[in-house]
Amino acid sequence: MTSSVKDDFYDAVNGSWLESAEIPADHSSTGGFMDLVDGVDEHLMKDFAEMRSGNIKPNTPELTEFIKFYEIAADFEKRDRDGVKPLLPYLEKVESLQGWDDVNANLKELVFNGAELPVDLGVEPDLKGNGADKRNVLWAGGVGLILPDKTYYDKDNTAGPQLMQIFTDMMNQLLVKIGKSKAEASAIVEGAKRFDASLAPYRKNSEELSDVAKLYNPSNFDEFAESIHSIDVKKLVNELIGTTPDQIIVTEPKFYENLNQIANDDTFEDFKNWMYVNMVSSLSGYLSEEFRQIGGVFGRALSGQKESMPQEKSAFYLSRRTFSQVVGEYYGHKYFGETAKQDVHDMVVAMINVYEQRLAANTWLGDATKQKAITKLRSLKILVGYPDQLKAVYKKLKTKTADEGGSLVGNVQEFSRIFLEDQLSKFGEEVDRSEWHMSADTVNAYYSPEGNLICFPAAILQAPFYSLKQTASQNYGGIGAVMAHEISHAFDPNGALFDEFGNMDNWWTKEDLDHFHQLSEAMVKEFDGLPFAGGKVNGKLVVTENVADDGGLSAALEATKATSDANLEEFFTNWATIWRTKATKQREELLLSIDVHAPAKLRANIQVKNFQEFYDTFNVQKGDGMWMEPQDRVQIW
Repeated sequence: MTSSVKDDFYDAVNGSWLESAEIPADHSSTGGFMDLVDGVDEHLMKDFAEMRSGNIKPNTPELTEFIKFYEIAADFEKRDRDGVKPLLPYLEKVESLQGWDDVNANLKELVFNGAELPVDLGVEPDLKGNGADKRNVLWAGGVGLILPDKTYYDKDNTAGPQLMQIFTDMMNQLLVKIGKSKAEASAIVEGAKRFDASLAPYRKNSEELSDVAKLYNPSNFDEFAESIHSIDVKKLVNELIGTTPDQIIVTEPKFYENLNQIANDDTFEDFKNWMYVNMVSSLSGYLSEEFRQIGGVFGRALSGQKESMPQEKSAFYLSRRTFSQVVGEYYGHKYFGETAKQDVHDMVVAMINVYEQRLAANTWLGDATKQKAITKLRSLKILVGYPDQLKAVYKKLKTKTADEGGSLVGNVQEFSRIFLEDQLSKFGEEVDRSEWHMSADTVNAYYSPEGNLICFPAAILQAPFYSLKQTASQNYGGIGAVMAHEISHAFDPNGALFDEFGNMDNWWTKEDLDHFHQLSEAMVKEFDGLPFAGGKVNGKLVVTENVADDGGLSAALEATKATSDANLEEFFTNWATIWRTKATKQREELLLSIDVHAPAKLRANIQVKNFQEFYDTFNVQKGDGMWMEPQDRVQIW
């Protein structure tokens, strides 16, 4: 402990580490999560190097295709020789468009080539179903912006113009490298920026997007399609899913209500330039080293990362991203295994049982709501370690090698088409609740409200989160709190909207729901306005994750106290340890604007203040920096 626990718990636990830790040049942060990520990367890159050299043979056909793709991604000599050539056919298609009629004549090809349209359509689970019968339906969302959030376009946001200038300079360089004159490049980029600026006023910001209930706006499909003049939406949807649905779910009605004044004959050239710039920006990282370096400037500026990844590591990341579940399957089987999978599954079940006991003893829920909450908890689906079966779509990925005339861009575009076709083919089908949306080699976990499931990939199940070398109290302060955090998402302000089947269906009495909203508002107030990274925390943006942290810590604390050798100092200390983070100022500022999680230090410090056990364990008294008045402490679950 390098400072007083009573004044700043996070600094007291992590002070020595914070003083000595250095952020690698190709990172924007380091710490508990990132250390595990680096360890996973090191293991996998070493193993795959052996496979690429022929010393080890890949043990599945899909892993063989991954290694072939990895070889192409890592062949920078060929990427340098090819230069921009692999990208040109896709850009020429965009350049050939003379008006909206041309766009509508080539809709399917443009979409499968990754071209951005002024409509964003996709197939995802319906948030409302008929009991256990949940279907995949058509959704329409708002299209992406150049800057990371709508708030960056506000007049008083000084970061916005600075970042936009960096993007402008980067894109001008890229377009000149493609063969445009400086004047042509500037005209294209300025047109793209004008179109982008016209989108921003009608997009939702991160806080608004975090309110799930307001994203669910069922609309008559014919009326929706006919209201849009630039894009033939009926033709597009029929080409994508092979039918015309009765309904579409619109996440941002305001955006589509104003789309005709954004995308029309007068703005077509700006739209075309926007489409062109987006394609160059998204695919530059798959070209030569020069394009990769220039094309990463904006992203590095956003995060504060000093250098781009080394070539070999960037090739690994690119390949792993494409074959994510294939790599995850390999990692899970080799570094986790069935025994650990069952052991952790049992841990999750035990934590669910603790949660059920807490729900049964809850003093502010009525009996009817309490029973529905317990029913939902008992229906929770658990995914641990890695999937039992690899998704069938990965069997369709066949890498076209250099000897076969393949290029990195060509393979990436073909695989993107296959993944998109697979997702679109799910329209009208029953939602598969067993499907994983995170690979086993990912250091993270998640709760899915529409699936009512929790997922704990193998890679997070390591120290300091979990280890046989740690005490039970330490493990509960790490992975136990994380497990209970994900369970708590079933009862956060968004998760609480969904029933045991994952349908957005109110199961609360009015009195209980009103009380829950009061408690949630208290959690908003607890964090809102806290100073961090030169800005202030937006309590509404981070409320769902904070409610989950609060519930997770509460349940894990109870589980710890039930053990024969409970050590609450170890429990709280490991809670602070897992959140240790050192990040660039730019990354901290970015996350403060767009991340639904509170800054790591505040997650560690503020949440423990809600529990009397923390004050008792460390003898925190009124007047100490870690003191919070009892009436201001928030405990929901």
